[in-house]
Amino acid sequence: MTSQRADAAARRALILDAADAVFGQHGVTAPLDLVVERAQVGRATLYRNFPDRTALVEALLQRTVARINRQVQSLGERDDALFEVLEGMAARIVQSPALSDYWRAVDPDDPTIKAARHTIWGLLEAPIQRAIAAGLCRADLQVTDISLISGMLGAALRGKSREERAKLVARALQLLRTGLQGPVDAEG
Repeated sequence: MTSQRADAAARRALILDAADAVFGQHGVTAPLDLVVERAQVGRATLYRNFPDRTALVEALLQRTVARINRQVQSLGERDDALFEVLEGMAARIVQSPALSDYWRAVDPDDPTIKAARHTIWGLLEAPIQRAIAAGLCRADLQVTDISLISGMLGAALRGKSREERAKLVARALQLLRTGLQGPVDAEG
């Protein structure tokens, strides 16, 4: 029974990987047959795991939140953890623009989006406080500002290729990092 569960989990991850790649290339409205083809599973397997497109996209969003959680945990008590997580979010935007665009386009009060946003805020509360305490970022940074920062990074979605998005997101990170450090002391 355990090997069946492991096989099912592996198939589910394979489908999510395929959906991520297909949606990244063709958008979240891409035919699900492309996901089936890329994952090399049957259509029934796809629908057994994800009854509809919404369930598939929500699973991708939950996986993104889990990825952020793992990154925060792996960074431990580092003072610069906030900036590392922001860089990870930026990389994700470059890698999966369609999912990032979906995240931004959905009603912010959608229960799944709202829960994900609150979970991310909770994950980043301690890294923000450590960055503030270490003098790495401005003292007025609030956890809710993460949504605004994410939206700013989302401007990289305007890049037509992965390379263009990577350049845009790198520049956005430069500007954000400077802005997060706070106003420059005019006398310093």
